[in-house]
Amino acid sequence: MGTFKAAEVGKLTPTYQPSASNAENYGCGFLRDGRVLTTDVGNQAAGTGDGQVIVWFPPFDSRQVRYCKLDVSIATAGQIYVDAQDRIYVASARPGNASTGVVRYTGPFPTSDDAAGGCGKKDATGAPMADSVSRQTFVTAAPPILTPNAMVPTGHGGFYVSSVFNGVIAEVDNDGKFVRSVLTPPAGETLGTKTYSTGTPLGLGVDAEGTLYYADIGIVLSPEVGPGPNGSVRRIRFVDGAPQTPEVLADGLAYPDGIGIYQPTTRG
Repeated sequence: MGTFKAAEVGKLTPTYQPSASNAENYGCGFLRDGRVLTTDVGNQAAGTGDGQVIVWFPPFDSRQVRYCKLDVSIATAGQIYVDAQDRIYVASARPGNASTGVVRYTGPFPTSDDAAGGCGKKDATGAPMADSVSRQTFVTAAPPILTPNAMVPTGHGGFYVSSVFNGVIAEVDNDGKFVRSVLTPPAGETLGTKTYSTGTPLGLGVDAEGTLYYADIGIVLSPEVGPGPNGSVRRIRFVDGAPQTPEVLADGLAYPDGIGIYQPTTRG
């Protein structure tokens, strides 16, 4: 892999809703003009859906980066996807919650953290909040997509959606309608002290060849619900459009929850 070095040049720190569980950031995305988008999970498994979707304004070279909250009511907010029209998709993974699914936000979005930029409201913490945002359910949570955490484009039209608790990755069309499952646990397997043999997919990524990668967080139900000791990173190749058996790229991982695909380019 070579040697990597990193130096912090700024830090994006919002206020969080008063969640029962520790607030933690998760998703990240970019609008075409360089504005940054983030989500934080909020209450993770119970309580009010109070995950956030936030747009951040450049420059990003300080610890006082300006922002505006688009939504503060996502039940267990997950991965972000931004399409070519700058529509924002955020997965909501809370089982049994009315808002569970993949939510789509349509702009225009705030351009600054004040009323002149479309951010004239305040949330319960006193932080800047968008005056209005168009929000629709794009993927409805229904079997087999019960607890969606991520959505990514397939590369040939439509999207893949992970459903973490039942170990499913589904394909949906451009209207968010279910097409097929590309990953399901083997028949007869259930969660317990061990996870599914095919994992519990959380984060998703697709490379230029159409190979699907997923972060298996390794959820178990006992002794308590949560990530087990053997998370993994896996990939699914496709032959003539048919998904093949997942390949394990790394295992024994603690809490693997996100995937990023780096596609190097060469120039002649």
